[in-house]
Amino acid sequence: MKHFSLSLDPVSPFRLDLTVWALRRRPDNLVDRWDGETYRRVLVAADDKPFEIAVTQSGPPDAPRLDVSVFCERADEEIKRQVISALERLLGFNLRLDSFYRLADRDDLVKSVADRFRGFKPPRLHSPFETLVNAIACQQFTLTMGIRLLNSLAETYGLAFENDDGVFHAFPRPQDLANADIEDLRRMKFSYQKARCITGIAQSIVAGELDLDEINALDDQSAIDRLCSLKGIGRWTAEYFLLRGLGRTHIFPADDVGARNHLQRWLGLPEKMNYDAVHQALAPWKDHGGLIYFHLLLKSLSEKSVIVT
Repeated sequence: MKHFSLSLDPVSPFRLDLTVWALRRRPDNLVDRWDGETYRRVLVAADDKPFEIAVTQSGPPDAPRLDVSVFCERADEEIKRQVISALERLLGFNLRLDSFYRLADRDDLVKSVADRFRGFKPPRLHSPFETLVNAIACQQFTLTMGIRLLNSLAETYGLAFENDDGVFHAFPRPQDLANADIEDLRRMKFSYQKARCITGIAQSIVAGELDLDEINALDDQSAIDRLCSLKGIGRWTAEYFLLRGLGRTHIFPADDVGARNHLQRWLGLPEKMNYDAVHQALAPWKDHGGLIYFHLLLKSLSEKSVIVT
């Protein structure tokens, strides 16, 4: 096993802990791991060899540095480029939130969460495929149950990486799931519809019939329409994909019941919100809906004492 290190300088302000929690969402996430100091994840190289990254932050939020350790069989420039590209998505460390902070300076309600979680950067899941599978797993389930389904999927189909701490798994790629047995997925508590949807999308990607990367070139409505043309994909999944997969931080997935409840409590509204009510309420901040979504997620995690601000 080889090891090499590299350092990255995020756009300030940056806090690794807040960003990782927005990425992992629940303490029992086994793919994006966090021990209070170090973020770890297994990735897969082009030669199908799994390797692990470990990331810590040195320096305060206004002068941050990320120290990255890579444990792999082959250490070369290709692996280094893959690591940096992955972390740009997963941790959003090159993103600037200047316009959001300017909004917070003139809006006390936004300021209440922007100041509390200053240094958070909006993460994206590692790949468009992973994003879509995440969304499908969480459809009509609690987030906790969805994360547990994804853990089972990774442990069964993701390539394994072993170190002194144990065996850890990468998130499955399309080629890992294309031939997954439907009944095996059913035993993991995936519904028949979800199992067919995941394997069908994986098969379409492997066959070259579907390229999720092409969706990035489409405007919001065209992207939603394209995604909703896929079997098993509806409006919530499509909007989730735009936010967590494409990084369109103006998108608030308004069909997300948990996110609606977070918004309702934050605004102090007495009644449950529907899709249209969410968009009406977000109108003053329409260019930053996804950032509000993430900040309210962190607020909820903080209230549950999952994270400390």
